[in-house]
Amino acid sequence: MGPTQKPNVCRQLSRRALGFFSRDAGVVQRTNLGILRALVCQESTKFKNVWTTHSKSPIAYERGRIYFDNYRCCVSSIASEPRKLYEMPKCSKSEKIEDALLWECPVGEILPNPSDYKSSLIALTAHNWLFRISATTGKVLEKIYLASYCKFRYLSWDTPQEVIAVKSAQNKGTVLARQAGIQQPVLLYLAVFHVLPFSLIGILEINKKIFGNVTDATLSHGILIVMYSSGLVRLYSFQAITEQFMQQKLDLGCACRWGGTAGTVGEAPFGIPCNIKITDTPPLLFEVSSLENAFQIGGHPWHYIITPNKKKQKGVFHICALKDNSLAKNGIQEMECCSLESDWIYFHPDASGRIIHVGPNQVKVLKLNEVENDSAQHQISEDFVILANREKNKNENLPTVTASGRVVKKNFNLLDDDPEQETFKIVDYEDELDLLSVVAVTQIDAEGKAHLDFHCNEYGTLLKSIPLVESWDVTYSHEVYFDRDLVLHIEQKPSRVFSCYVYQMPSSYTDCHGPGNAASS
Repeated sequence: MGPTQKPNVCRQLSRRALGFFSRDAGVVQRTNLGILRALVCQESTKFKNVWTTHSKSPIAYERGRIYFDNYRCCVSSIASEPRKLYEMPKCSKSEKIEDALLWECPVGEILPNPSDYKSSLIALTAHNWLFRISATTGKVLEKIYLASYCKFRYLSWDTPQEVIAVKSAQNKGTVLARQAGIQQPVLLYLAVFHVLPFSLIGILEINKKIFGNVTDATLSHGILIVMYSSGLVRLYSFQAITEQFMQQKLDLGCACRWGGTAGTVGEAPFGIPCNIKITDTPPLLFEVSSLENAFQIGGHPWHYIITPNKKKQKGVFHICALKDNSLAKNGIQEMECCSLESDWIYFHPDASGRIIHVGPNQVKVLKLNEVENDSAQHQISEDFVILANREKNKNENLPTVTASGRVVKKNFNLLDDDPEQETFKIVDYEDELDLLSVVAVTQIDAEGKAHLDFHCNEYGTLLKSIPLVESWDVTYSHEVYFDRDLVLHIEQKPSRVFSCYVYQMPSSYTDCHGPGNAASS
């Protein structure tokens, strides 16, 4: 365990007022966040449930904004009590927003319009329009009509805050076509754009002739990732594909003639033609086989994590070097837990190169180091471990005396995620405060109780625990967000009933210690 010395908040505020940090860009912001972290984690600070609401449609959260009714209504969670920012006009089912991403202004770039410096919501509608919407007013700032030849459904970042990928639903063909044995040549489409101002990179088709029976495909950091039902994952360079197979460069808002039809690129009804058609197998960068296509890349130097492609290997993770596929020393990680839900593993989002391995009763943070006297090989070692707060079952292995006087020993093998024991359900990272947030749940009689713990990201030390007042049913779907001084819990109940619980750090000492009632909406 490392040092846990608390910073003196008054001293930091005095130094900031005297301008001690003004010569170093970013120091003031880091100092402010350090002060906020100290306030969040101090013992006297009590987080209070300030707002509760329910909805028949999914609830989404993104950086201080709560979205309802398929992103049509936006509520700010930053105020002392959440307040509505805007509500867009009602629309038909065919016009509803299906997916969205929050875009924030890049640093150091000159943008064409003053509104471009404010946050925007990039939204995909059910009728294939791509909108850029003001995140504060709900006004539509830009709109692009994608196409009529497929149904676009999903949005994701290729390069965060710079390049987006819009993915179509997979084309499985009609029932009659499948019964007649008619093959669908194009399985799905990917439309790729630079963001703000919107500029088209191209629309790529994933066809069966070149790639075979693909189950899914996506873009990430300039890499085209193609997945197969067999567990095979293949990686290709999207830039190389674009340079080799782009048929014609298209510019949004410009006139275009394509396949005997003329129109304006990005406007209805012409839309955007598919201008990247792969006619030959592109160069393969990397391929690997993993159970359920689970594959991650990270670490320093680059390593990847897979599960061997056999069902009995579920819960076993191999950490290998990307350059030569060699297994890291101690690179086979297995938690050896007996549970209904399997453990999970991923590279730490703090870019430290560490790995987080989560099981029902422990969270392991692993680090990747060079093997001593062999810089070419790397090894996995434990940085720290967070353990669930559990008591050993007192009835376990107690002898029982029968009527005849014979002593019988009983063995009770409880599951590691037994609901009556404290179990970890969610682990996340708050990057600005450099804290790990861990949700732990215990089933008490018929009611589950949860608490959110803040741990030091460097040493794993427990700094703060916040009880959640609402009950936690482990059979429901849950999301928990910790964002600076805000905790938000979204729960999906049966029959598509969604609930949202908002907790905030009080703004005064009186709020910390005085009674408070959660508002209901």
